[in-house]
Amino acid sequence: MDGQQLPDEVREFAVYLRDLLARLDQAAGWCGVFWQRDPDGMRACLAGGEVPPWDVVEAVLQDLAVDHGPDEADREYVRARALHRASQVAYDALPGVRDLLGDRLDVMLREQRHAAGRTAELARLLPAATNPEQADGMRLDLAWARDDHARATARCAELRGRMADLDRAARSAPPEPSAPATTSTPSTQSTSSRPAKERKRRPRGSARFAGMPDVTEAADVPEPADATDVTDVTGRGENAVPAPGATPRGARFAGAVATRAHPSAQRLAPAAPDHDADRATAACVSALLRLRGEGRGGEAHGVLVEAARWPAARFPLLAAELHRAGLGADWATLLWETASLPADLLVAAADALGAAGRTADARQILRQGVARPAAEIGEAVLRLGAQGRSRETRALLDAYVRVRTPEEAARSVRGDPDRLVPLLVDAARGVSDERYWDVVHALRVAGFHT
Repeated sequence: MDGQQLPDEVREFAVYLRDLLARLDQAAGWCGVFWQRDPDGMRACLAGGEVPPWDVVEAVLQDLAVDHGPDEADREYVRARALHRASQVAYDALPGVRDLLGDRLDVMLREQRHAAGRTAELARLLPAATNPEQADGMRLDLAWARDDHARATARCAELRGRMADLDRAARSAPPEPSAPATTSTPSTQSTSSRPAKERKRRPRGSARFAGMPDVTEAADVPEPADATDVTDVTGRGENAVPAPGATPRGARFAGAVATRAHPSAQRLAPAAPDHDADRATAACVSALLRLRGEGRGGEAHGVLVEAARWPAARFPLLAAELHRAGLGADWATLLWETASLPADLLVAAADALGAAGRTADARQILRQGVARPAAEIGEAVLRLGAQGRSRETRALLDAYVRVRTPEEAARSVRGDPDRLVPLLVDAARGVSDERYWDVVHALRVAGFHT
């Protein structure tokens, strides 16, 4: 991407971001953290050289809520979201971005796994802390590890969504006109037949903050020396500490979120009072209102991460209560978090939302959720089938064959072709005759009988 003229939308968002930061105390809150840990990244985003990931923009809006009140932040959220999305779309239209997004996703997935491992290790070590000072330090480390994981998870979902959008655009684009046979030369080849350009390494620093990790092998990513190595909120493991006045606090950063998570999705049960769901939802909404009002956006995000793993049957109630409380933006964030869940949990949530009449939300998380490796989709279909969840199986495959290319769909059956090929073919037939024949052709080219 070096040397390319960036689109007007990217520069427009950079101007907006500069104006937004000018209204804030940039030495405090999340701005202070970002400036301390990655000044190059901040400068790149403010200069229009990169588009920051949305979680960074959202953190700045949380600072705005502290300095100017939650009402002002809520009003600014709509404009920020629109400008940010426009800048992403324009940036993604540049040549070579699809491969670059894939590289970023690879690095972010490593960041996510590393943060998850560090979180688990700190949680295991914390009960054995020998004195209050050591315990407090480990709780702070654990808080940052959880924030690292939340941000990496959000960025993975964001990157998958952008890649899915590019894939859909590529499928719908008209084919390039063929050159006349009498003038056929190497220079008339379509761009799809040219070898990919060698990827360039990007310098460390600003790229990591901007969601533009350097393209390196896994071995190039340094691991912390010990379990208490604190990774900063931008994912750059540099033993940084919070900026003055920006120390995390509250329930999330003490490792005790007010809401209860649940490790498995549940099928919708017959309508009956669910007092546990009522109490958990009320506690969740109350916690979010309090944290948003105090400008503690990182902790609020942690509440949403936990809520994303609730039993699926609770999602419609949670959606209704969040919107009733004026927390529609938090519901949108929760949908992003849900889209990154394991596929069977994702489909259970979509099924619950669809059954409750929230079909747009159900479609959204399915579209976002199937932007994951083909093998994961195949494994999820097999698990759902083994559980007798045929409706969820059909929903997952329907979304998959609509969003992904036929070639990608064909790769999903490798784990068990005898069981998966018929299911995939039926799903494609349900979309359209054209998609059916495209998938059948892709399967045959890949060596699978239909």
